[in-house]
Amino acid sequence: MNEEFSNSEIEAARKLFAGPCDFMLGVAKLAQLPEAAMPEIAFAGRSNVGKSSLVNALTGRNTLARTSNTPGRTQELNYFNLGDHVYMVDMPGYGYAKVSKEKVSAWTQLIFSYLRGRPTLRTVFILIDSRHGLKDSDLELMKMLDETAVSYRIVLTKSDKVKSQDLQKVTEKSLEILKKHPAAYPEILATSSHKGQGIAELRATIRRLGEM
Repeated sequence: MNEEFSNSEIEAARKLFAGPCDFMLGVAKLAQLPEAAMPEIAFAGRSNVGKSSLVNALTGRNTLARTSNTPGRTQELNYFNLGDHVYMVDMPGYGYAKVSKEKVSAWTQLIFSYLRGRPTLRTVFILIDSRHGLKDSDLELMKMLDETAVSYRIVLTKSDKVKSQDLQKVTEKSLEILKKHPAAYPEILATSSHKGQGIAELRATIRRLGEM
């Protein structure tokens, strides 16, 4: 059962995301992080899982976050200011990015250092491709978040690309895995940037987290 929201919360979230949402900066080193002045929501996921497409769908903009068919396009922590309510942070993709080992190592260190030390980070949305489910690299990130007590939630992407029964199987399998991870939120939200499934609920979740 997914988190429930009132009609007024859904509408308030819609208005929030219809308002200003501006790219602030790309952070390649921790020293470049902005002042921890607002709550932050981070989006993590394997390369090409659809993070940029989801950010664009949430805000109703086609060009807010750059999308690419080339894995590893996002190489920095990309900060977006959502209506002076919350920072959304698009993190570098991990997994099978076709780049040098040195770059992968640098990105990984940046991700881990950020997650361990950011006091205003409310939660991390780990995006999982509905067609593939949780992979070893996802489980590695989940383990690290458990160890550092950083709350995280699983969001399934590209749900329109799988049959409903297959989506159900992936969801159930993922929920079983989450039971073994203490920092995981025990619910999963399926989304489709193309069809709009789950977008309203994800907006409401982000708005609610920004008020915590």
